[in-house]
Amino acid sequence: MALSGCSLGQVGSAFKGFGWPEYGVSDQSHRMYDLWVGSVIAALVVGILVWGLIFWCVIRYRKRGEELPLQTRFNLPIELLYTIVPFLVIAVLFYYTATTQTYVDKISKNPDVKVEVVAFKWNWQFRYLDDNAKGADGQALDTTGTSDYIPVLVVPTNKNVLLYETSKDVIHSFWVPDLLFKRDVFPGNVVNKFQVTVQKEGAYVGRCAELCGAYHSMMNFELRAVSPDKYDRFIAARKQGMSTPDALQSIGEAPFATSTHPFNTDPTKRSAS
Repeated sequence: MALSGCSLGQVGSAFKGFGWPEYGVSDQSHRMYDLWVGSVIAALVVGILVWGLIFWCVIRYRKRGEELPLQTRFNLPIELLYTIVPFLVIAVLFYYTATTQTYVDKISKNPDVKVEVVAFKWNWQFRYLDDNAKGADGQALDTTGTSDYIPVLVVPTNKNVLLYETSKDVIHSFWVPDLLFKRDVFPGNVVNKFQVTVQKEGAYVGRCAELCGAYHSMMNFELRAVSPDKYDRFIAARKQGMSTPDALQSIGEAPFATSTHPFNTDPTKRSAS
């Protein structure tokens, strides 16, 4: 009955990662995966040791008569062992957690690509902030989603992409499941940012992970990771006046999102689930 509530996918892959998804496509996601696997192995070792000692005591010191066993108090070596070993375990886990968190949150002084992520009810706008990504009017190239268009954020692989996040209304959350990472998007003068290095080309669905209103579940976008050469050609096509779909098509990519689709806003066209 317990297993019926689990979705293992490929069983071998699921157990290999102790439940942590292995489909992370960024350098940062791989570091988090390694931390998770190491922590679970450490927990299993400690658990096996503790349970082994418990069962050993149950068997070795089971009741053999009415005589009261020897009572040991103020055993300094044992007390030191009980204090030092847990401290060492926690210290090691804290070190690897802190170094991994620092790596995931690290931001380069000169990132290869800078993008502003603007969230609004209930869609996204992506603005390319690099100096070589300006249109004929001198403004930053951008892609804005609508009710019938899923916005596509195009990024190059194996490059440091710095994302600035801001919201026009309420709190949203920028989440790409394949990155194994999300970060909230706040309104006002709060600007969150993070850096990611996508290592694998592909189309990855993005979602809002913060309940933001009636159409929260439909607030999707797509992260399209392409080769650096294709990315440069995409930006060049946009600078020539092409729309995002036309520019994507010009570099041999699908013009529209393939990982998610627009929500049909016509209530007469929808059926009850």
